[in-house]
Amino acid sequence: MITNQTERLNFASTKNIPAYPDFLDVQVKSFQDFFQLETKSDERGNEGLYNTFMENFPITDTRNNFVLEFIDYFVDPPRYTIQECIERGLTYSVPLKARLKLYCTDPEHEDFETIVQDVYLGTIPYMTPSGTFVINGAERVVVSQLHRSPGVFFGQSFHANGTKLYSARVIPFKGSWIEFATDINSVMYAYIDRKKKLPVTTLFRAIGFQSDKDILEIFDLAEEIKVSKSGLKKYIGRKLAARVLNTWHEDFVDEDTGEVVSIERNEIILDRDTILDKDNVEEIVESNVKSILLHKEDNNVVDYSIIHNTLQKDPTNSEKEAVEHIYRQLRNAEPPDEETARGIIDKLFFSDQRYNLGEVGRYRINKKLGLDTPMEKQVLTKEDIITIVKYLIELINAKADIDDIDHLSNRRVRTVGEQLSQQFGVGLARMARTIRERMNVRDNEVFTPIDLINAKTLSSVINSFFGTNQLSQFMDQTNPLAEITHKRRLSALGPGGLSRERAGFEVRDVHYTHYGRLCPIETPEGPNIGLISSLGVYAKVNGMGFIETPYRKVTNGVVDLTSVPKYLSAEEEEGMLIAQANIQMDENGKITADNVIARQEGDFPVIDPTAVHYTDVAPNQIASISASLIPFLEHDDANRALMGSNMMRQAVPLIRPEAPIVGTGLERQVASDSRVLINAEGAGVVEYVDADMITIKYDRTDAERAVSFESDEKTYKLIKFRKTNQGTSINLKPIVRKGDKVIKGQVLCEGYATQNGELALGRNLKVAFMPWKGYNFEDAIVISEKVVRDDIFTSIHVDDYSLEVRDTKLGNEELTNDIPNVSEEATKDLDENGMIRIGAEVKPGDILIGKITPKGESDPTPEEKLLRAIFGDKAGDVKDASLKASPSLHGVVLDKKLFARAVKDKRKRTQDKDALSDLEMEFEVKFVELKDKLVDKLFTIVNGKTSQGVMNDLGEEVLPKGKKYTQKMLYAVEDFAHLTRGQWVADDETNKMVNDLIHNYKIKLNDLQGALRREKFTITVGDELPAGILKLAKVYIAKKRKLKVGDKMAGRHGNKGIVARIVRHEDMPFLEDGTPVDIVLNPLGVPSRMNIGQIYETVLGWAGQNLGRKYATPIFDGASLDQINAITDEAGVPRFGHTHLYDGGTGERFHQAATVGVIYMLKLGHMVDDKMHARSIGPYSLITQQPLGGKAQFGGQRFGEMEVWALEAYGASSTLREILTVKSDDVIGRAKTYEAIVKGETMPEPGLPESFNVLMHELKGLGLDIRLEE
Repeated sequence: MITNQTERLNFASTKNIPAYPDFLDVQVKSFQDFFQLETKSDERGNEGLYNTFMENFPITDTRNNFVLEFIDYFVDPPRYTIQECIERGLTYSVPLKARLKLYCTDPEHEDFETIVQDVYLGTIPYMTPSGTFVINGAERVVVSQLHRSPGVFFGQSFHANGTKLYSARVIPFKGSWIEFATDINSVMYAYIDRKKKLPVTTLFRAIGFQSDKDILEIFDLAEEIKVSKSGLKKYIGRKLAARVLNTWHEDFVDEDTGEVVSIERNEIILDRDTILDKDNVEEIVESNVKSILLHKEDNNVVDYSIIHNTLQKDPTNSEKEAVEHIYRQLRNAEPPDEETARGIIDKLFFSDQRYNLGEVGRYRINKKLGLDTPMEKQVLTKEDIITIVKYLIELINAKADIDDIDHLSNRRVRTVGEQLSQQFGVGLARMARTIRERMNVRDNEVFTPIDLINAKTLSSVINSFFGTNQLSQFMDQTNPLAEITHKRRLSALGPGGLSRERAGFEVRDVHYTHYGRLCPIETPEGPNIGLISSLGVYAKVNGMGFIETPYRKVTNGVVDLTSVPKYLSAEEEEGMLIAQANIQMDENGKITADNVIARQEGDFPVIDPTAVHYTDVAPNQIASISASLIPFLEHDDANRALMGSNMMRQAVPLIRPEAPIVGTGLERQVASDSRVLINAEGAGVVEYVDADMITIKYDRTDAERAVSFESDEKTYKLIKFRKTNQGTSINLKPIVRKGDKVIKGQVLCEGYATQNGELALGRNLKVAFMPWKGYNFEDAIVISEKVVRDDIFTSIHVDDYSLEVRDTKLGNEELTNDIPNVSEEATKDLDENGMIRIGAEVKPGDILIGKITPKGESDPTPEEKLLRAIFGDKAGDVKDASLKASPSLHGVVLDKKLFARAVKDKRKRTQDKDALSDLEMEFEVKFVELKDKLVDKLFTIVNGKTSQGVMNDLGEEVLPKGKKYTQKMLYAVEDFAHLTRGQWVADDETNKMVNDLIHNYKIKLNDLQGALRREKFTITVGDELPAGILKLAKVYIAKKRKLKVGDKMAGRHGNKGIVARIVRHEDMPFLEDGTPVDIVLNPLGVPSRMNIGQIYETVLGWAGQNLGRKYATPIFDGASLDQINAITDEAGVPRFGHTHLYDGGTGERFHQAATVGVIYMLKLGHMVDDKMHARSIGPYSLITQQPLGGKAQFGGQRFGEMEVWALEAYGASSTLREILTVKSDDVIGRAKTYEAIVKGETMPEPGLPESFNVLMHELKGLGLDIRLEE
């Protein structure tokens, strides 16, 4: 056993388990590769955004006079921080700018000068460091999509009569689909875009194999015989492979133009498959045909009979006829000329404007068909089409296999970066269209790139993607595990994917290639099962979008434990024999077992150790993060494990979380990779700590100080009670003290479902598995009052309530505490802006934000006129539009925020002007100070050395070569930010220091410029708010939720239940030593559900609690029964937790021993407070006049058809009448009833329900004259 960081005792037997990759790489790295901001522009790879620009530029006008070229793109820093965007309801985005060059190629416009300009293209949402996007104030995640890889797929289906039909489908990245398929008559057709159907041979003719001879030669199916009477006689009895055609040309005069036009005519002398006899031979000789084609006599002709059948069905005889036939099929019109007809097929498949297989598609086609077409050739080639048809013929003759569409080599992942590339492609293509139009219009005037570009085009496409696309989802932020899982999710749904209704069983099922790539356990229950899955813990997505998983190489029975594991895609893994991670081996990696069970595709052969190719790297390689957090998963049924891993994502962060005693060792990595906690950036000492911030003084070397502009001290702000998307709260508290020494990567705080740097979703409770007075029937849970009293399962939830102040037609609305017709008591907690004070307790109906809005003018009564004349009172023309607390809201005001636009009057403008000039001066000083600091540090590094010639971005020499550096010379450099990353001095070490220093200077300069821009904006515009909104008021309310009857709880093994009773602590069953248990679970919930892992956990947890230890028991490699028994014996705990309990009420011993121990329980997000609802008097529907439904509308309960029958069965006629009239839609009756109740009078008779009137009106709508006779 080895002990890891948190002193968790680890039971893993597998040695050399590699470190996990960063769990958020799938999001963060994909986005970085897309933007390539860290890469210099001349080094950017041809991928992501750069590639999208290159595909759409250069743009020329229709006459090719003007050319707009793309040089480079860059972004400015974001205007607001992430937190400011969340509070203000804004999008966290960066302005994207492109450097474009416009020049003229037309000699007539020689006065037109070449212009290079930086053009603003719009703001683009930018990923936060934790892999999310903030869109309109809400954090969203772009989920990766699992879709069919481009390439060629061979499949088969069955016709109704039992015939096997084969097909080959070519799926491109963009462009038309083409499918080759056979029919029941053994003819092969090509389908273009799944609708237009033509014989394959017609397609062959259209792409250049025009005669039957050319087509037959492709497949080597015919022999050519020269025509001569004597020569043909010996072939009598053989079959013709091609038609015998007599071809001649006719000339005629075109009446319209008067030209002489020559036209080709064909006469069929003999058809295909004619058996030669004497008469035929004479006909052939007479027709002056030079040669004929006969079927070959060897046996592969049978295989290729489909080609002959297809030729028989082919209506065309030449390339011209073929392209015209295809044109007619596709366009449903006659081709204007042969050129247009020929162009259509070229455009469809052979032009890179319209058709693109992508790198992946080309790679898959080459791999499948054994071709070596260069990767740059991303359109179809003639060779591709011929080879596909040949492969399809092999398939028909059972000489090849069909593809498995669910194999992961045929499915690839579209990550965030790729989805964004696609959207940018759409946006830039639209932009290119408008640029072209504008170029054409402005033919004679001088114009610049800025005049051509409309920045809204790109922004609108990108914003609609983030706002409405199925794969851009509101982030599940209940706890850190929910966040991290959401970011690692793969969905087969979405645009270009499957739909729930059409997805069959096969697509959803677990496939052997999922091993180590997709988790077989974690997937939703319900209609999405199998369509939404999670990445395995070690899985990575490679450059082509295929999922890879790592293995260790095995050579001659020796496992290579020292090298980095090799990542294999599903395709590379085919045919490999792979052993498990925990096979027996010695310390050098030699496999000691005689026979090894290995995995080969979907099979499990037992083989000799020398035959093994690879081994797994870890036993939990197969599962996702959530599944890997369930201890003793190997003892749980998969269905329950699925529920367990899904419910851990719903666990609410508690006030005092506690890491599990029995964990799996993955808890620390999940907490750190969720990017919620603050980690020390290096070694140092804690200088200052309080609830809001931590200051650390880092130990830095002189070399680090020489290139840094930061001070040694760094202050970290802690998040306090921040609202998450799901209304849970993030509240971090420090776990270091002043004077503590810290090391790099050490966790400085805890909170938000973490403790001491480990994931802590719930609490450890003393449990007994036994029935308790029937209260834990059917999975219900009995819990001790102590759990509630000690706030063990108490959580804090934060809600935000906002109110907008708008500019209305009748005047502006206003925030105020002076609200008409409201008592002073109701407004006592409001400030002058009408906002409730922080710390006030809120109950239903309280005013949170006071607002008045102008009311439409109605003619004042004479009394009102008099009052207004006397008091000048205008109180009559506003109405109360305040925000009030909803019916179930109880809580405390946590914070309030007011955002307002800057109101401009003369005085304010003058003030703003002064403030701006002060700001400019203040920052000017900062810029000068920063430059001085840079020059000093730079001179210290390069003092006494000689310049190697330093250039700027434009290629001008700024520091001349061969001169010694002086301080004056360095001061003379105007712009350090635009120097190239070049050679300053002769030695590399100094160069690296100088380049690092300038890199750090650029970061600091960018920060300063961003701060200046932000502050300027705040002064000139105020807070950025949507159009028409003057102010935005927000109030945050915290609710403290204790555990209640009706709350849902669960363990980690899918053992869920509802709290049925909270029992006095002294009434709970107690142990021999008098300790009452905290929770009683029903033992009948275990055997039928087969999740025995909870019993293992319970027993080991008790031992751990007694010994004060924590354990890590990794999945499939956890503690054995013997190990657990040894530990329970050491802890003095009965084996298997078998203990006699005593009744808390009577003190008597229960008859049977029960299983007792410590189990880890979670409180889930389904809380009774959110669901509990009762209506008194609420809103009614306008048409039916019946109460609305649902908690949100403060609605009533539906009394439906079957409920009416129930009351009829009991003969409860008065009750029924009341329910159907006064309690529902008898408008007059319900008003009278209310009056009677208030005055204490007898109940009135019910009247006519409104639904009767609705029925009458509907009948009138059918043209029936219906009257109600009293």
